Amino acid sequence: MALSNLLTFSLSRAAVDRPRDDELDLYGVTHTGKVRKENQDHFLVCTIHPQAVVHGTSLPDAERLPLRGARLATMLLVADGVGSGAGGEASELAARTITGYVTSTLRCYHTAGSSSEDQFYKALTDAALEAHSAVLAQAQGDKMATTLTLGVAVWPWMYTVQVGDSRCYVWNPKKGLQQVTRDQTVAQDLVDRGALPRDSLPKSPLSHVLASAIGGSEAKPVVSRTEIPRGCVVLLCSDGLTKHVSDKEIEQQISRVESSEQACHALLDLALDRGGSDNITVLVAQARRS
Repeated sequence: MALSNLLTFSLSRAAVDRPRDDELDLYGVTHTGKVRKENQDHFLVCTIHPQAVVHGTSLPDAERLPLRGARLATMLLVADGVGSGAGGEASELAARTITGYVTSTLRCYHTAGSSSEDQFYKALTDAALEAHSAVLAQAQGDKMATTLTLGVAVWPWMYTVQVGDSRCYVWNPKKGLQQVTRDQTVAQDLVDRGALPRDSLPKSPLSHVLASAIGGSEAKPVVSRTEIPRGCVVLLCSDGLTKHVSDKEIEQQISRVESSEQACHALLDLALDRGGSDNITVLVAQARRS
């Protein structure tokens, strides 16, 4: 088969297999935990569409007009406030800023998966830096910061923006569980440089000291792309989950439950049963077969 025909076939197949809105199974949950007095985590699960807003018309039954266009993307976001007091304000502001920026750059979604894909990478990077600037401006010298993990799914790809140590995973029944993001912590930097043994990472006092944060001394957003075929499950979470639940246990829970809601609550309950020492946020997304 000629290359041009092969590309056309692949694109056509992807379009046919693209999940409809009513096939999406999206769910998110957040909990203060058993130790913290307030929840400084914020999350967002949404789909992005072009939309027409009617301000006046002579057409009868205007409510029946096709005002909302086909889904451009699905967006999942977790922001975990750092420190006491203003951490929740930082995570809320970052989530609001990111949402406003991402939804205002609709033209960039059409470059996803194309030869102009660098425009989409830049838009996502700029969105994270815009949130960083917004938090810095709000802080006015006070300490307020947050992690940011953003997943934007444009079928059949998911683009992930990472700042901090919240995480994004993809579970594929053929490949198992993959951590898509890299923790931006001092301990992880030491492991990457060979200065700290990898098996010492979980118990290191530096494992939760951020090397990059929205509103921190430095924000270093990293954008990556992962294929998300039918049958896979996407999970975003704050470190309130991964402090208590291992990757193996996450995989076991995701692979056995029937819905995103069940997966979220099963993982949340597991973290709470083991002490719930931090705020816990879990988001799960998958596409059902109709």
